[in-house]
Amino acid sequence: MPLNTIGLAEIEDFKALMRKKKSASRVRKETASLSAVRKRKGDGPEALSLKTINNVLTVLSKLLRVAVEQEVISQAPRVQLFRNVPKPSFDFLTFEEAERLVSVAEPEWRPVLLVAIKTGLRQGELIGLQWPDVDLRRGLLHVRRAIWRGVTDLPKGGRERTVELPSSVVDALKEHRHLRGPYVFCQEDGKPLTRGKLDQPLVRSLHRADITREEGIIGWHDLRHTYGSHLAMRGVPLKVIQELMGHATIDMTERYAHLSPDTRRHAVRVLDLPLAPACDIRATQAEAVANHA
Repeated sequence: MPLNTIGLAEIEDFKALMRKKKSASRVRKETASLSAVRKRKGDGPEALSLKTINNVLTVLSKLLRVAVEQEVISQAPRVQLFRNVPKPSFDFLTFEEAERLVSVAEPEWRPVLLVAIKTGLRQGELIGLQWPDVDLRRGLLHVRRAIWRGVTDLPKGGRERTVELPSSVVDALKEHRHLRGPYVFCQEDGKPLTRGKLDQPLVRSLHRADITREEGIIGWHDLRHTYGSHLAMRGVPLKVIQELMGHATIDMTERYAHLSPDTRRHAVRVLDLPLAPACDIRATQAEAVANHA
């Protein structure tokens, strides 16, 4: 539509149409897995979530504001988002399932599955990962780009980040080292992988590992959730998980909080620790003042 014809009524009509639209990601998942429960029951794909619709509306609102700034239109109608949007549920693999998935994967796909589970990289970040981004000597991985639908850009949120690598990933990447080009995970000709080329290897590995879900199939983003969930279950503070996963806000990381029930219980135990002797406290304070001076 021409920008100057978009008003409040048109936006509300658009929102109503979005409420009726089906989720393309759900269609892809059901197509990829013959064992999906909804397919067996004959149910159709789910509608878009309110969170997804709000994401689209946010882009529309930004577009209209930029149009005003560039004097394409005189004023922008207000785009009202849906309120009280429930947080989306997520799935993840248990520790045993994650090990089983990697162990039964085809050799050429085992490294990318292991990296996904033990670094939490998004699918586009895995596709865009290059060898100069990997410091195997220090066990570090620098997330500098993402490739999605053939477009190379910064990682989601526009920020690079660094992820520490466990020894299992370091060993796997050393063994995986190739000379086909700069991309760590690539096609035979060295070109980057695509989302389509990654889907089926994961489906085959899940089938071999006999990992199923009532709700459908595990996807690549669920492997990212597996990383965050496993860190939380091991007692890693949420702030650290936020930094490792590249979440823009701690709110996004809070979804894993319920998986670390012992963290707060262990934290309050410091309140019952014996007090240090007063002389030690004064000495420590005096030392701190001297150092500051």
